[in-house]
Amino acid sequence: MFAMEPPIVILENKAKKMELKLNKPLVVFDLETTGVNVTQDRIVELSYIKVYPNGKEESETMRFNPEMHIPESSTKVHHITDEDVKDCPTFKQMAAKIAAIFRGSDIAGYNSCHFDGPLLIEEMGRAGVDLDWSSVKHIDVQNIFHKMEQ
Repeated sequence: MFAMEPPIVILENKAKKMELKLNKPLVVFDLETTGVNVTQDRIVELSYIKVYPNGKEESETMRFNPEMHIPESSTKVHHITDEDVKDCPTFKQMAAKIAAIFRGSDIAGYNSCHFDGPLLIEEMGRAGVDLDWSSVKHIDVQNIFHKMEQ
């Protein structure tokens, strides 16, 4: 018996159309945080789009109360204030749901190998939720961007 080729998923934007052959879902994500220290700072917003091999897409943006002050320097970047997230759930309260979104998927993001991914794993650890990415394919768009600049 021959293995079936995965269907081609077409991602479109105004500039380009890109075809991807996905064998499993791909989660493209971005974080907004209280700062740039992976071990000390917290996630205040997670946005993602999950693309399935059949072309189905789901997306969501979630905000979290980081249980610490969001420095003005960070607010200048993402425009999220303490007031904006004071009534939001904490990351710990949403960690199991977030892990379920990522589980079984490959992942992609901008600078996700060096910042977003490690910070997400750190937050999961603080929440007591295991998110094992050891067998995940990881696309860091920043690496692609820098290689194309050369």
